[in-house]
Amino acid sequence: MTTSHVVVIGSGIGGLTAAVALHRSGWEVTVLERSPSLEPVGAGISLAPNAQRALDVIGLGDAVRDLAAWQGDGGMRTPSGRWLARTDSAAAAARFGGPLVLLPRSALVELLGAGLPGAAVRTGTSALLVDAGHAGGRRAVVRTPSGDIEADLVVGADGIGSGVRAALFPCHPGPSYSGFTTWRVLAPAAGRPFASHETWGRGSLWGSHPMKDGRIYAYAAATAPAGEVAADERAELLRRFGDWHHPVPEIIDAVEPGQVLRRDVHQMTVPLPAFHGGRTVLVGDAAHAMAPTLGQGGNQAIEDAVVLAHHLAPGADLGAGAAAYSAVRQPRTTSIVRKAARISRMMQLSARPAVVLRAGLMSAASRLGPGLVLRTFDGIADWEPPQRTYAAVAREGQRTRP
Repeated sequence: MTTSHVVVIGSGIGGLTAAVALHRSGWEVTVLERSPSLEPVGAGISLAPNAQRALDVIGLGDAVRDLAAWQGDGGMRTPSGRWLARTDSAAAAARFGGPLVLLPRSALVELLGAGLPGAAVRTGTSALLVDAGHAGGRRAVVRTPSGDIEADLVVGADGIGSGVRAALFPCHPGPSYSGFTTWRVLAPAAGRPFASHETWGRGSLWGSHPMKDGRIYAYAAATAPAGEVAADERAELLRRFGDWHHPVPEIIDAVEPGQVLRRDVHQMTVPLPAFHGGRTVLVGDAAHAMAPTLGQGGNQAIEDAVVLAHHLAPGADLGAGAAAYSAVRQPRTTSIVRKAARISRMMQLSARPAVVLRAGLMSAASRLGPGLVLRTFDGIADWEPPQRTYAAVAREGQRTRP
């Protein structure tokens, strides 16, 4: 009996999680990554309870929680420092089955990579899907510099500019520019303590969050023309955010210009008709690129991965499994993409009357109670994977003990 072989194109969070989940379910896995290493692009990643439960499926949930900084109380502020809304971590944990956690993206990549056989990941290898295959017949074909690879299944996890998506749906317009750009940094610990916060200004925002190792994960966003870059992105941050409240200027001062990562935000405003074709499926940004305003991009990629493994066990009907995966994931992620886009439009408000009204609404919502603010994540952070996680089994065992 031959082992079913899956080729994963791309080693981002979604690709690696899919590789681990499929490997654990019995697939022989090959991950192709064009970069020379698995070193991730990005600084930190926030994992909501939905993604944590998905990682429980592949046995990594607790390891991630051990590495993570648990986000405590914080909230939303104005550039002057006035609090608009306070968050309650205990209320969030009670509502969604756990709090938001934050960890370095590199730590998550390292954990995922350790869950794969040593020869499974091939870095420095470009990949081109030349044949998506047929679910009931011919295998898919992936072209690499060292030769073609035939696969029983191909997972396109190659990001926003996905070549796999373009091969499956050549008439689809792809992601469109959201109207704003983002910056991300990892900075040393601040001289004075501060509460985790996200600060909204006129067409811009800044977030600062302490991490478990003492460093600070910070991100910023602002409306800008697509493709715009600055000769010195740290100087650009100082120009835009240098007069905002503590600790924003201090964080910017503490980083080197080369440590500032900038990226325009693109989103899939026109959803794909499906996330599969032939023996090929899409996960993560390749399938449903979204604005980061809900913090769900990586979380949804992790969900994709465990749902995919659930529906595509080796030897099962691949066509039915791929169709089931699409049927489950496409409506959910489309809804989240649209919600993130609505919030990003609110963030981009720049006219003073609109900004004042927005601040008033945020403040009023906070005064009415944390439940009203948390309701934004209903149906998102409370998601449960289709598999029974080891954590769920343990809880059931505790309930049945005499």
